[in-house]
Amino acid sequence: MISRPHKQRGMTIPELMIALTIGALVALGAASLFGIANASYAAQLDAASVDDNGRYALELIARGVRQAGLRDWEGIDPALGEDQVQAPLQAPRVMGLDARSIAKTGTGIDGPLPDAANGSDVLAVRYHGAGPAPDGDGSATNCAGFGVHALEDGWSIFYVAKNAHGEAELRCKYRGASGWGADAVVAGVDTFQVLYAVDTDLPADGVANGYLNADAVTALDGAFVPGPDLQEHTYWKRVLAVRVALVLHGARPTYMARETQVFDAFGAAYSDARGADDAGTRLPEEALAPDVRLRERRLFATTVRLR
Repeated sequence: MISRPHKQRGMTIPELMIALTIGALVALGAASLFGIANASYAAQLDAASVDDNGRYALELIARGVRQAGLRDWEGIDPALGEDQVQAPLQAPRVMGLDARSIAKTGTGIDGPLPDAANGSDVLAVRYHGAGPAPDGDGSATNCAGFGVHALEDGWSIFYVAKNAHGEAELRCKYRGASGWGADAVVAGVDTFQVLYAVDTDLPADGVANGYLNADAVTALDGAFVPGPDLQEHTYWKRVLAVRVALVLHGARPTYMARETQVFDAFGAAYSDARGADDAGTRLPEEALAPDVRLRERRLFATTVRLR
């Protein structure tokens, strides 16, 4: 018998096209799954970073507010007694500005500037130091972590300003040995809002009658004559608690598309009643710049009672 070899044949054009199509679909599916997984991982990292920043900012602000009115009781002169502790013409322990920013090196909150992020406010806390100069005993520190000694007043001022890249950041301003300065606390700030629980009764009974923004507290002082009368009776000395709200966003877009959200810093009821007179307390995402709308975003809030 004679054996005849079979002719070898390759794939036909239709078979090759089908194989290439199936291979391309598999590759596209794998790439899509990889992209989804990578986006999910990036979103989780961004969410964790925003949460960490928000908790840190609230902790720093709360610690500063709790120091308001701090006195070095061991350093009080017994001969002066209460007159030294409650001097009627001393500056208020808490002050603020509504929908404003401030200069980094200016004195305190003097010379207010236009707000840097959606009506963000300024919160200033004053307290006495403790311990010997130059750095005190460590029980009184400003928002930068530097000690304040008993012979000077400490300041922790929180405000929003834009950095060199044009991004709004929360800063802490303080008075150091060589003058005023400020350091960034967290970046990615959409709005920073503050309300003050004020005792408006005459005479004061030590119970807050409601929460007011800085403009409303300052407006109450219009009944006093500028000078010693205002310094002694200012409503800023009747602040009993401070409520703070902060909206932060992540460093990069983490959504392809989503329904826009609305953030009410102090709740929808407050925004409905007073939002028109308190810029930034209601923040719709659609009002933000397009490049930050699709980023991770969180609202953080806390209320701190003064001493």
